Amino acid sequence: MPGGSQTTIGILCGAGAGALWGLVFLAPELVGDFSPLHLSFGRYLFYGLLSAALLAPRRHTVLPGLTRREWIGVGSLALVGNIAYYTLLSTAVQLGGIATTSLVIGFLPVAVTIIGSRDAGAVPLRKLGLSLVFCGAGALCISWQALAAPASGSTDRQIAGLLCALGALATWTWFAVANSRWLARLQRITAHDWNLLTGVVTGALTLGLLPFAALIEASSHTAADWLRLAGVAAGLAFFASIAGNALWNRMSRLLPLTLVGQMILFETLFALLYGFAWEKRLPTVLEISAFALVSLSVVSCVAAHRQPGDAAREHG
Repeated sequence: MPGGSQTTIGILCGAGAGALWGLVFLAPELVGDFSPLHLSFGRYLFYGLLSAALLAPRRHTVLPGLTRREWIGVGSLALVGNIAYYTLLSTAVQLGGIATTSLVIGFLPVAVTIIGSRDAGAVPLRKLGLSLVFCGAGALCISWQALAAPASGSTDRQIAGLLCALGALATWTWFAVANSRWLARLQRITAHDWNLLTGVVTGALTLGLLPFAALIEASSHTAADWLRLAGVAAGLAFFASIAGNALWNRMSRLLPLTLVGQMILFETLFALLYGFAWEKRLPTVLEISAFALVSLSVVSCVAAHRQPGDAAREHG
C-alpha cells in the first residue's frame, strides 16, 4: 500500500482526471446535431495529432523498446477503451441524457474494485464491503429516477440509451483494469508517454472510421456547424484525452487497483454537475442522495486502504 502522502497525491490526480473527463458527457449535447461517430472521429483524430506532436521529441527513446506484444496491447486499449467506449457513451447521452448515462458509468468502481481485489497483496473484498454498498446504493438512486422519468420522453429511446451506456460500462471496465496492469508492467515507459503512445495509435485507428463517417448524411450542416464540431472535438482531445489521461495514468501508478476503481466516481460526480448546469436545474432528492452515497463510498474505500501506522506517520 502506498504511503499517506503518495495516496493523497494519487487521489488529487484522480479528482483532476474526473473533472476533465466529466466534460465528455457534456460534449454530445453541445454537438447534438452530429452523430456520435462524427464526434468520436473528431476527438480521436485531434488526440492522435496532439499525441504525435508531443511524443515526437522522444520517439527515438520510447519507440525502439516496444515489443510486438506491447503494440498489440496499446492497440487494444485504443480500440476498446477509446473508440468503442466513446461512441457508445455519446450515443447513450444523446438517447438517454447525461444523468442516466453518467450514473450507469458510476457502476465502474464496483466492477473494477471487485476485479482488483483478486490481485496479489490487494485489500480483501470483505474490507471493501461498506464502500461497495454505498456505491451501489448511490447508483441505484439515480437509476431509479432515470427510469421512472425518461429524459428523452421516449421509453424506446431510453432503453436504447441504457443499453449503449451498459456497453460503455463494459468497455471502460476492461480498459481501466488492462491499462492499470500495463502501467504496472512497463516501468521503463513514463505514464505520460504511455498515454501519448495510446493517442497516436488511437488516431491511426480513427482514420479507419473515415469511410463510415463519410457515409453519414451531413449536407444539412453549415460551415459554422463543422467549426463548432471541430472546436468541441479539439477541446476534448486536449483536456480529456491528453491532460485527463495524464492525471489518470499518474494516479494509476500511485494507487492500488482497488482504490483506482473508486477514483472513477469523480468522473460521475463532475458529469452530473455539468449536466445540471446544462439543464439549468438543481439536483433532485434522489440525485443529492446519490452524491452523498458516492462520496461515502470513496471515503470508506480510502479508509480501508490505510495501514494501521499511516495516521501516526502522517502526524509524526
